[in-house]
Amino acid sequence: MASDFSRTLALLRKEKKISQRTAAGDLEVSQALLSHYENGLREPGLGFVVRAAEYYGVSCDYLLGRSMVRDIAAAFPERLHDASAVPGSEETTFMLQRKQITSCVTLLFEVAQQSGSMQLSDEITAYFSLVVYKVFRYLYMADPESVEAAFRTPTSQFDGLCNAQMALHELRIRAAAHGNGGLGLKPENIHLPTLAPADLARNYPGLSQPLLSVLQMVADMIEPYQSIKRGEKRVR
Repeated sequence: MASDFSRTLALLRKEKKISQRTAAGDLEVSQALLSHYENGLREPGLGFVVRAAEYYGVSCDYLLGRSMVRDIAAAFPERLHDASAVPGSEETTFMLQRKQITSCVTLLFEVAQQSGSMQLSDEITAYFSLVVYKVFRYLYMADPESVEAAFRTPTSQFDGLCNAQMALHELRIRAAAHGNGGLGLKPENIHLPTLAPADLARNYPGLSQPLLSVLQMVADMIEPYQSIKRGEKRVR
């Protein structure tokens, strides 16, 4: 907990643009103790965690690094899964998950549009198109009435070819987001909007919480496979 908590605690204070002395006074601790918390030298008690969460307007889960969603009232992925255990709630769970993904895609396209880069929008569109194509082909293959000739690319090849094309568009998205040329792209001046969590909530009301929920869900999915977790040092 110490690594996530200390990093988040210091980040929230800097976002609020207040001094460590001011924050310490408002949180009813000494500046030295707050400094220890922010640098991971001491772990706080529950009372301080609650006060700090209220002071910065975030959930305790966010402050402790357990969630990327700041708003305590937001729909967390685990709450969606819990809802499916309630009889008759399956459709509601599906609808919530579908709305989350739709909101995420909408936000990404809005960010690309605000950047002023048509190249970035085009690359994101191509990438999502490939995802849709792959998923549809997987479903189509499971249909016993499916006809191989319906697609120009044979079943044995489409997966690998799509993966290769997606990898290329991933490189292009990264390059376009920096305004770099190469990989078939032209250099350009790009102005991405700030994507810090606080700015997301302010600039994209209604879209930021679904995005942060999905980011948290994916983080939970991939974390068990990380060779090194945050706060751990690589052994040489």
